[in-house]
Amino acid sequence: MRKKTVLAAALVVAAGLTLSACSGGDDSGKGPVAEISAQPNRPGTVLDQPYAKPNLVLTDTHGKKYDLRERTKGKPTLIYFGYTHCPDVCPLTMSNIAVARKQLPKADQDKLQVVFVTTDPERDTPAELAKWLPSAGDPSFTGLTGDFGTIQAGARQMGIGIDPPKKEKDGSVVSMHGAQVIAFSPKTDKGYVLYGEDTTVDDYAKDLPKLVRGENP
Repeated sequence: MRKKTVLAAALVVAAGLTLSACSGGDDSGKGPVAEISAQPNRPGTVLDQPYAKPNLVLTDTHGKKYDLRERTKGKPTLIYFGYTHCPDVCPLTMSNIAVARKQLPKADQDKLQVVFVTTDPERDTPAELAKWLPSAGDPSFTGLTGDFGTIQAGARQMGIGIDPPKKEKDGSVVSMHGAQVIAFSPKTDKGYVLYGEDTTVDDYAKDLPKLVRGENP
């Protein structure tokens, strides 16, 4: 994978402004997805200017306070913003990461932190996240919820845009959110690699061993 040099800043801005349209009334709801995909043969982009880990203190699936910086300090961490009623992108992303994670040695699996932050906190209670994450991804994944404004501000710190969920006339709920996964280094605690929604299981499986070590993929 080649490092993005000249256009990294532009790509990051585009990632922050590009949202994925996920909609769902009941769990069966379906909606369009519109987002710039990762470039072919380059599932992830190494950022020239890594992101600081957002200063987020939210609530985990046990109903307890979770300080993101403190709890993931010095650990390889993947962070994704989405919601449990998403019919496509969010569960696929969690599933792809979960399958790839299982290909790591057990010691590396234990090191890797995967954090799912809801963009729909009104519906995504701790109990709802606790029920959804093991089926969509893996029981080891951390689910976080809390005040929407706090979540939105945290996402913006990483160039990811999210809008408050909107209820349509037909009763469906539409949530607009950036669909990027950002990898944070265990060496620097900086977010230095960005993955788009088209990243596959094989892509993650290829990169995770290096991400766990804090190396460029």
